[in-house]
Amino acid sequence: MTVGMRHDDLRRRNRAMVIAAARRGGQVSRTEIAAITGLSHSTISAISSDLIAEGILLETRQEPPALKRGRPQVGLALHPLAACVVTLMLSLNSLAAVSLDYAGNLLEEEQRRLDTRALPRDELIAECVAMLRRRLEHKAREGRPVLRIVLAIQGITDAQGRSMLWSPITPHTDIPFTDLLEAEFSVPVTVENDSNMMAEALRWRDPQRYRDDFIAILLSHGIGMGLVLKGAMFTGTHSSGVEFGHMVHRPDGALCRCGRRGCIEAYAGSYAIWRNASGHDESEEPRGDIDEAEMRALADAARAQDGPERQAFRIAGEALGFGLGSLFALIDPAPVALVGLNAAAFDLIEPALREAIARTAGGHHSGSISFSIEPDQIALLREGCAMRALTHVDHQIFASGRSGTEGADSSQSSLMA
Repeated sequence: MTVGMRHDDLRRRNRAMVIAAARRGGQVSRTEIAAITGLSHSTISAISSDLIAEGILLETRQEPPALKRGRPQVGLALHPLAACVVTLMLSLNSLAAVSLDYAGNLLEEEQRRLDTRALPRDELIAECVAMLRRRLEHKAREGRPVLRIVLAIQGITDAQGRSMLWSPITPHTDIPFTDLLEAEFSVPVTVENDSNMMAEALRWRDPQRYRDDFIAILLSHGIGMGLVLKGAMFTGTHSSGVEFGHMVHRPDGALCRCGRRGCIEAYAGSYAIWRNASGHDESEEPRGDIDEAEMRALADAARAQDGPERQAFRIAGEALGFGLGSLFALIDPAPVALVGLNAAAFDLIEPALREAIARTAGGHHSGSISFSIEPDQIALLREGCAMRALTHVDHQIFASGRSGTEGADSSQSSLMA
């Protein structure tokens, strides 16, 4: 029995490695898979034959380079029809859903504007259920099994990925989305923090830069962070963990939309930059959604002359810099990706940010800290959610030897474990 279990574990591991190589490479030859995984050619041949027979992989023809002769190489790719996943993204005044096939191709999308701060709890949940039902019913009519749903939320989720604990976009707390949605649709659901999903996308986009240790900071209406340490996404013992935007920058300082005072976000979020640039009192209730055009206009004004707009971006940079410097005192400097609309104003933020870092215990290597800019937060969020959902299917269904058609029914119990 022990030997059999070990053999099964080895088989699952090897299948997972082959699927992961195809996921990363798009179209890869068996020789390339051998180089990536270290598996023998005979092992890869046996596994790929099984995966092709199960409809998880398919063979493709790779044309040789123009200067080389010979027949096209046979590659392996993930079979688009093997499964579907659906991602749902709940953010300030917005709810969006995306359906993707197993190869990661976009099938359809839907977006709605919602007043998330005003919606009653039951109506907020009902909006999520209704949007998911439309997506799942459409896939069911096409005969495509949906094997995973990922819900990304702007706010704090629990460490098990099952509930939204708190979010600045709604007054409601402790919503057990996973339990509610799994009971409704009998499809496994994972609830994720949105900044963590942006960090997940970066790992797939640029695995050389974003690999072992890096930080993704969302600079938008709110301030969020996804933190990867030693190759693993950092989460807390009870929650999604890194609430960088709600670390205290100045005790009893500016009013934050979380209801507390002095948070980094209360100086660096869009509403905080607008509040300071407009000369409003820092104790004033944070303004709601500020459109992109208005924030771009503030940045243009700050570049044009040294006035209150430029000072507002300096204040934001200082708050971010002291926060990062304190973090670097704990974990050492790591590459930083600045994500979101206000990342495009990094030229206005950077001087004060670097100066603040240099004044902290984590600033000994401030000159070597590298920053990259990713202004399109929606694209990153969608990509991160998609990869999280698809790799759940890779590891928890197909690596275990179940087929996609079986997964629609028999895989549910194992996925929910």
